[in-house]
Amino acid sequence: MAGKHLPPPFLRRRFRSAVVLFPLLLLLLLFAYLFFSSLSASSRGPAPPASHSAKPETSFLISLERFLAHRSPSALSRHPDDTATPAADDDGGVGKFDGSVFASESERLRGDPLYPLDLPLRVYVYEMPRKFTDDLLLLFWNTYRETFNLTSNGSPVHRLIEQHSIDYWLWADLIAPQSDRLLKNVVRVHRQAEADLFYIPFFTTISFFLLEKQQCKALYREALKWVTDQPAWKRSEGRDHILPVHHPWSFKSVRRNMKNAIWLLPDMDSTGNWYKPGQVSLEKDLILPYAPNVDLCDAKCLSDSQAKRTTLLFFRGRLKRNAGGKIRAKLVAELSSAEGVVIEEGTAGDAGKAAAQSGMRRSIFCLSPAGDTPSSARLFDAIVSGCIPVIVSDELELPFEGILDYRKIVLFVSSSDAVQPGWLLTYLRNISTAQVRRLQSNLAKYSRHFIYSNPAKPLGPEDLVWRMVCSLALLFHMQLWLVRW
Repeated sequence: MAGKHLPPPFLRRRFRSAVVLFPLLLLLLLFAYLFFSSLSASSRGPAPPASHSAKPETSFLISLERFLAHRSPSALSRHPDDTATPAADDDGGVGKFDGSVFASESERLRGDPLYPLDLPLRVYVYEMPRKFTDDLLLLFWNTYRETFNLTSNGSPVHRLIEQHSIDYWLWADLIAPQSDRLLKNVVRVHRQAEADLFYIPFFTTISFFLLEKQQCKALYREALKWVTDQPAWKRSEGRDHILPVHHPWSFKSVRRNMKNAIWLLPDMDSTGNWYKPGQVSLEKDLILPYAPNVDLCDAKCLSDSQAKRTTLLFFRGRLKRNAGGKIRAKLVAELSSAEGVVIEEGTAGDAGKAAAQSGMRRSIFCLSPAGDTPSSARLFDAIVSGCIPVIVSDELELPFEGILDYRKIVLFVSSSDAVQPGWLLTYLRNISTAQVRRLQSNLAKYSRHFIYSNPAKPLGPEDLVWRMVCSLALLFHMQLWLVRW
């Protein structure tokens, strides 16, 4: 050992200990990382099953899983009773806020000769307490597999929530980083004084179906108070606020107090069973399509399925409905035993989805009668399936009617004609092959207008919503300027 300069024994012992402890420390850190990662994932529950053919950007389940995984930790860690910090220009109440808005609008008026015909549309998204937003999305995610949770007519509530999920698709797109968004006609602003409109991100449908009745009503009252206490609401009495209430049962106990807001609806329900007189109107509200319950059959799929479309007329759904939907029973009595017609009882569960998708892709025409309201999710399932919808609903208002020409993709039949013996089938059989091909070709082109996605795509339903909303915002601001000047 002569000539070697060894460290003292106690240093050699420490060195050997460090060599042993360092790998152990790395293993411990790795274990801790894996443990907490799995704990975080388990808080969201297992991933519900998604369609094998569904695209990640258009599948509600896949999109929601990604959204929750990338949601800001501060948003998910906020206590349910926390309220968002008001914007600096909100301090001082309605008077100060009104002054800030007037100053902002005056600046835009001087700087833009086309104002208020101003794009992009500027939307302020309320930072509501998480019990109105993230907690409800997590509740849906963690209970999705509980298929025993059914409505009174046997439909799985989670599937109904998916059909009415317009509140998720609009919110997820609005709050995404601007660099990730594809829509250019609407932008999110972070100062209320700069906003043309205010978006209320409350999941009214999830809360209706997944909370106990009294718990739901209490949450509705809290949401009502939270929104109506905002200076922006008080300034306009809600006329420049957007409220998604896409299921006719949702928010029912308190919505009379928000009747001035712009409601996003499935239809206008002229029967009066769901909305009180004066609550909804085409002058202030918008109709949005249901999210389709089946996968898209694009142009290639439509071409490939052409030879398989041997059924003349197809319908699958509840055969007995209330109110305007009573027409279904009459149609069933008239059509059920006819040649080339398939009429099936069914609901919107996984098995029902598969049966409906298969039936629509084997059919030329799909019957779309009224449900409990004049509209039905079946119409949009037929459109994206390449099955020509036959609408039997005399009072139906359709989404984006100011933009889309539905005569190019659907057939409209009056209820009185449809129930006449033999009339409907004679009418359908007399439609030429050339006309059928034109309608099917247009369905392939129009489908993009009814497929929600994240990020939202140009000419998709989210885009068309903002195009329609723009006219309402313009009308509101012109009225406001007339009052001021």
